[in-house]
Amino acid sequence: MNTVLIPLLQVVSVALDLYKWVIIIWVVLSWFVAFGVVNTRNQFVSMIGRALEGLVEPALRPIRRRVPSFGNVDISAVILFLIILFLQLVIGRVIIALAA
Repeated sequence: MNTVLIPLLQVVSVALDLYKWVIIIWVVLSWFVAFGVVNTRNQFVSMIGRALEGLVEPALRPIRRRVPSFGNVDISAVILFLIILFLQLVIGRVIIALAA
């Protein structure tokens, strides 16, 4: 059982790591758009933005419903990032426990 479960948990951890990078890129792109550094009328930028938003928004929506608003500051991406980090730490502990 461990020969299947350990690699599966490692793949899940890597997928979560990639998702953290998607969140970081989405946040940076949203800042660039907000400060006028990037033009959203550019078709390529618009396509990348929609793709990133489609990946990140479903995970942020439940967090935004539960977290109070701080005016114009949106901390839902930070909370999601911390949740993913916590899950990775738990997965790492489970992998160590299974390997022992």
